[in-house]
Amino acid sequence: MTKTRIAAVDVGNDAVKANFGKLESELYIPNVIARDLEDRPVIGIEELDEKEPIDNLHIRVHSPALKENNAIYRVGNLAAKSDNSTELDPGSSKSEEDQTLIMLFASIALDAVSDKDAKSAQNNVIEANYTLGTGLPLREVKEGKDVGYRSQLLGSVHQVEFLVTPRYQGMKVNIKFDEVKVYPEGFAAYVNLVMDNDLNIINKELIDKQILIQDIGGLSTDIAVIRNRNVDDDKAQGFNLGVAESLEQIRDEILTKHGVELDSRRDVVDIITRKNDRHHIMVRGSRTSVHDITDRILLELAKKQYRFLRNVWQKNSQSEICYFVGGGSAVLKDYIKSLNNKLDGFNIDFFEDENESIWMMANAYYKLISDFMRKSERAKQPMKDKKEKAASK
Repeated sequence: MTKTRIAAVDVGNDAVKANFGKLESELYIPNVIARDLEDRPVIGIEELDEKEPIDNLHIRVHSPALKENNAIYRVGNLAAKSDNSTELDPGSSKSEEDQTLIMLFASIALDAVSDKDAKSAQNNVIEANYTLGTGLPLREVKEGKDVGYRSQLLGSVHQVEFLVTPRYQGMKVNIKFDEVKVYPEGFAAYVNLVMDNDLNIINKELIDKQILIQDIGGLSTDIAVIRNRNVDDDKAQGFNLGVAESLEQIRDEILTKHGVELDSRRDVVDIITRKNDRHHIMVRGSRTSVHDITDRILLELAKKQYRFLRNVWQKNSQSEICYFVGGGSAVLKDYIKSLNNKLDGFNIDFFEDENESIWMMANAYYKLISDFMRKSERAKQPMKDKKEKAASK
């Protein structure tokens, strides 16, 4: 019998962040795909073997959940180099896009082939069972889209075949989900704030406070209102505005002004958030500032995000603090802080460790799905004990 492995997967607009097993492995894959041919050209097969699989993901995906079944894709870094690469469009619903599923399946398949138990594969086919914790924007959960998303994952086999991928070429992974839990992203952020990996309370002072969590993603923004340790569904709000459109605008303006074509939105994020030489690019070998472009576009977006905060706080006046989380918060942090200092002076907080903010959702899903599995095991134990007792008589 195939054992079940935990998968906690955050399919973010800029990248997939995933934790597997007992936190033995984590994956970070840029959320970019490109349709491709089965036999992509590679310069020398020996060279392929020396490359990293995660940077050269070339797969065929078969799943009844997909609108376009059996298609072949470059995924992640490999796709970003393609002329026909696609990222999730602003205004789209995460739960209804093939790209969300392709990224989810690709990350799980990569874990399955790299897991030490993969050595037991029969005829290059790995049967992989997972219990999945993942999430959707609050807006989509409020619209009930989590139900359909969950049902299309459960009860089917989803196959990923590795084509021209180092080390795993010719391997197939049949993915089955024993259970799927889809969490609202705002609540997941709260769980990560107040609990450690063993579900112990770490921030007791937040437990009984009314707090806001503004999760700025690529395609959307969720503001969760946490009261009595739960998301207040009536008060929580989702907005169809993230950072993706602004990142695309920055990318276009850099191309127009400097003639430099960046591969993906991820490259724009790197320019804005990296430790050294922020807001600078190389133009024909010379270090060049793009501050004029990034400041204008990001300040405009920060003003819109600040209006969201102000409107929700007005309706929830007894809130004590708002935490900004998500990849978009890392991009807009300096601009929102500056606006807040000049304007209302709300009690807001960001995570100085940008990595923590970016990984917050994946870590939260890991905590939630681990807790679910622990409770399931405890519930099964009395039944096991009864059977063992009966067998011994």
